[in-house]
Amino acid sequence: MTSEIEVPVLIVGGSLVGMTSALLLGHHGVKSLAVEYHRGTAIHPRAAQCTQRTLEIFREVGIERPVCERSAEQFVQDGGIVAVETLAGGLTQHFIADLNAGVRDVSPCERVFLSQNALEPMLKQRAEELGARFVFATEVTGIEQNADGVVARLRHRDSGAETRVRARYAIAADGAHSRMRQGLAVGMRGHPTFSRSVTIYFRANLRKFLEREKWAVVYVNNDRLRGFFRFEKPFDSGFLVVSTTGDAAHPNVDVSSTLTNERAVELVQLALGSRDIAVSVDNVMNWNATAEWSEKMQRGRVFIAGDAAHVMPPTGGFGGNTGVVDAHNLAWKLAFVLSGRAAPALLETYEPERTPVAEYTCEQAYTRYVLRTDPTLGMANTQKPVGELNIELGHIYRSPAIVTEEPDDGAQHVNPRESFGRPGTRAPHLWLTRAGERVSTLDLFGKRFVLLGGADSAAWCEAATAAGAARGLQIDTWRAGEAGLVDAENQLARAYGIEASGAVLVRPDGVVAWRARSGAGASAAVLQRVLRQILG
Repeated sequence: MTSEIEVPVLIVGGSLVGMTSALLLGHHGVKSLAVEYHRGTAIHPRAAQCTQRTLEIFREVGIERPVCERSAEQFVQDGGIVAVETLAGGLTQHFIADLNAGVRDVSPCERVFLSQNALEPMLKQRAEELGARFVFATEVTGIEQNADGVVARLRHRDSGAETRVRARYAIAADGAHSRMRQGLAVGMRGHPTFSRSVTIYFRANLRKFLEREKWAVVYVNNDRLRGFFRFEKPFDSGFLVVSTTGDAAHPNVDVSSTLTNERAVELVQLALGSRDIAVSVDNVMNWNATAEWSEKMQRGRVFIAGDAAHVMPPTGGFGGNTGVVDAHNLAWKLAFVLSGRAAPALLETYEPERTPVAEYTCEQAYTRYVLRTDPTLGMANTQKPVGELNIELGHIYRSPAIVTEEPDDGAQHVNPRESFGRPGTRAPHLWLTRAGERVSTLDLFGKRFVLLGGADSAAWCEAATAAGAARGLQIDTWRAGEAGLVDAENQLARAYGIEASGAVLVRPDGVVAWRARSGAGASAAVLQRVLRQILG
């Protein structure tokens, strides 16, 4: 017999992005069901780097501290990204000397490394606390859409039990080989397979090479292989990604097809620079290195996120983090539509906001791959590399959910120190004092729209309260110097590009939706018009 389940949102895929989607939906009061083909959470230490933006999102839902504590147990903190010919041979190049050097001013959070098999149980636990449900060892055998929602057919891999799920919306977060995306007839663009790579999980005593170093990622480039190492404390285990072998000028890009356990041990020892180091291989993962993004991120009531929407090489550590921000962008929009606070048109802003980010980030990861791993691919089809901060924190959204009459320079990204509250960008971080406690401006955002103004912005704050009430919508208002919000150095207005009488309207995902540089024309009617456009 086939059982039936009804749920507001069905998530196909219960790994990093699927779990984050469930967690963020729960944060907004929306229950979801996440269906995962595998039998449990991740068993391999993949997707280890968490950007500041990812940590900001985890901070919002209350798991920043445990993530950082677990990271400190697992990895060297503030580690560098370096290159060697072999580990025994020592350092040849610094790409990033210190993961957090020079970036602590732009965020209340720091970059950390945490492997996916350590992170996912934390995401799952918090998501379940907020009402999410997970089902493992289950595949989606079919999905249909109609005017009211989606209907999916599930089958348990072991028992064969079948379930029909009815949901208002669905999120396809089922990975790089997404059957959901293929079923929706959505193609991919970008750079198809340029390496059949392997990740070799191994054990070896490497303390003498690493105990005195602060290395987080170690690229290996020699005349036998190209790839990179990641090591966990206490430096007796790690993994080696191998992307090409043989002559660097004419590399073999198919590493996986004929790989044996003996060859895997040999590759690790070649990268270590010694055959005298005892190496045992735990597992090998074969995967194709590509840099591609989906042509569409929405088909009707189904939204594509994470690796299902964009696949990129690990150079830069952008992949999983981009998926986390996909979920963050989408969760509040689903919550507002499901609760009737917004029209379904709001959901149509997900694709125009996130597709350019997917494309740009894939291209930047590909550029780094060419520069760091395989220069034979050539720079002709690559973008000029830009700084990590621009990629992690500096994207500029354009959609009906961003309201502005300011001139548009067409830029895809901006350094977050120079965004100055520009509509479509992440709201700048500043340290303020609220009720005697040090808080970031980012701590003011999360579930509702927020109007944030300078010291003389009382007119805009009153207008926001009235405009929200007219729509049955609560808007939080914060004015520097009022209600216990202390801006001792009068920095808020400068950071957000407004006068003391000006204000910005910030969305629940911390993105500036609208800005009034001054108090001129402050009225509830203006903000009602802005909200009407954003919320459809």
